[in-house]
Amino acid sequence: MKLRRNTKTKRIRKNKRILGQSIEERPAEVEQRQEFGHWEIDTVVGKKDKKDEVLLTLTERKTREELIFRADGKNSQAINTIIKQLRHKYGIPFHQIFKTITSDNGSEFAELSLSVQDEKTTVYFTHPYCSSERGTNERHNGLIRRFIPKGKAISSVSDVTITYAENWCNSLPRRILGYKTPGECFQEELSRLAS
Repeated sequence: MKLRRNTKTKRIRKNKRILGQSIEERPAEVEQRQEFGHWEIDTVVGKKDKKDEVLLTLTERKTREELIFRADGKNSQAINTIIKQLRHKYGIPFHQIFKTITSDNGSEFAELSLSVQDEKTTVYFTHPYCSSERGTNERHNGLIRRFIPKGKAISSVSDVTITYAENWCNSLPRRILGYKTPGECFQEELSRLAS
């Protein structure tokens, strides 16, 4: 009996697409959550349909404040539109509120660095298939799933439901915050910036 030799070798793949700075270059103080203004960003997909809308979620690492926006699709244009809306909403102190943003390597975040470049906001990208590097945001996305289950089209979800989910996440007392809510902690940080 003749046996074949195993001639296949394991190939180590490198990420072909380098979107920006790696999470390895992120300062240590971001990891320790001692400083306000460091965010994690992701998209929540309802129905796996390219034409369906998605939710863009941003989570502030220190206060656990959650921002949820409806995006027209899972593409960089839709994400950049929302970032422009955020820049307009927060105005001049945008770079103080959004010092860093950490995202995954999704194609929808391909132009994220360019959209915040003039605002002194640094964007870091996690390693591929390593969602634990944005753990706070992934945890909040799980909380959002209580209101918007997988498989449900985002376009069929009302704005009231999205706002309710955001308010619920931000008014949930957290032990890690000394039983304060993320909303309270976020407002405290904003008032410190204003003074």
